[in-house]
Amino acid sequence: MRPEPTVLVVDDTPDNIDLLCAVLEPYYRTRIATNGERALKIAGSAPHPDLVLLDVMMPGMSGYEVCKVLRAQPATSHIPVIFVTAMSDVVDEQLGFDLGAADYITKPISAPVVLARVRTQLAMKGVHDFLRDQNHFLEAEVQRRTREIVALQDVTIHAMASLAETRDNETGNHIRRTAHYVRTLALQLRDHPRFRAFLTDHVIDLLQKSAPLHDIGKVGIPDRILLKPGRFEGNEFEIMKTHTTLGRDAIVQAERELGLEVEFLKFAKEIAYSHQEKWDGSGYPQGLAGDAIPVSARLMAVADVYDALISRRVYKDGMPHAAAAAIIAEGRGSHFDPDMVDAFLAVQHIFVDIAERYADSDLDMETARAKVEKFSG
Repeated sequence: MRPEPTVLVVDDTPDNIDLLCAVLEPYYRTRIATNGERALKIAGSAPHPDLVLLDVMMPGMSGYEVCKVLRAQPATSHIPVIFVTAMSDVVDEQLGFDLGAADYITKPISAPVVLARVRTQLAMKGVHDFLRDQNHFLEAEVQRRTREIVALQDVTIHAMASLAETRDNETGNHIRRTAHYVRTLALQLRDHPRFRAFLTDHVIDLLQKSAPLHDIGKVGIPDRILLKPGRFEGNEFEIMKTHTTLGRDAIVQAERELGLEVEFLKFAKEIAYSHQEKWDGSGYPQGLAGDAIPVSARLMAVADVYDALISRRVYKDGMPHAAAAAIIAEGRGSHFDPDMVDAFLAVQHIFVDIAERYADSDLDMETARAKVEKFSG
């Protein structure tokens, strides 16, 4: 059973308080304040009153001033205020309504009028409270569903990237490092005139999510090629190059089966398909050049090459950072977007921190070496 509504009666005259309370108390709980300061303290403290009957002419703060403060404070802005006053001029009434009052009753009061006005305002407040609670519930539900969707996206990407890693586990933490490299580069470039409109916070988040799928197409490359410890021969490299198309097509097929394009996979498709393109047009699979290469793929190209250079493999030792950074710098304007190389050089210390934080363990390398020996021996 819901408790009776509480009405706060604010008046500096005891007789007026007694009269209003006598009218209200058969139906409502009442609280009393004899000045504006006390009224604000009561109204602002939980549990808040459901309605305020407010005199205008009081010592200290006037009723108008009290109403103005009540409307301005979030905790009390929803409480309806009814002025009860001897001031009956239209100008006074208009001022009260302008300040946010719900109603205006002139003295001497009529008990039926007071009860009717109070009952009406409390009923309206009940509707407003219900709608506000419903809005809060819906907002909370939207936030919960959004968190679920984001978690589902993260799990999907992690599962797909882990699938590729099981085929090529010599990469170890490669997918984790490159995702952080891409984010670092994007953050450095987000105020650049060429990229400002594109690299919003939302897009940067999606780029980091999508980066781990850059080599998803390697699941379709035969082990004899994927795990080969030496240089490719004959058409082996041509087969290896198809991992870009295989990756893009796998994501497209997944979307086709869903019957819709998924926003967070847009960049995954771009990255998987175009991260091997080069600024001068000598890359693959399409031989794109310059700005024709998606921004997402250009970011991934820097991240991917840098990590490949510094990482130890069963067939090579990793380069020192300085040597890898020099190669990236040398590729400015040929392999890589010049502005992205400049951004890399500006934040290369962060790349070093990321590489150290997600360094491959010796156990990862031993597992990779055993796998290569198994399939090559």
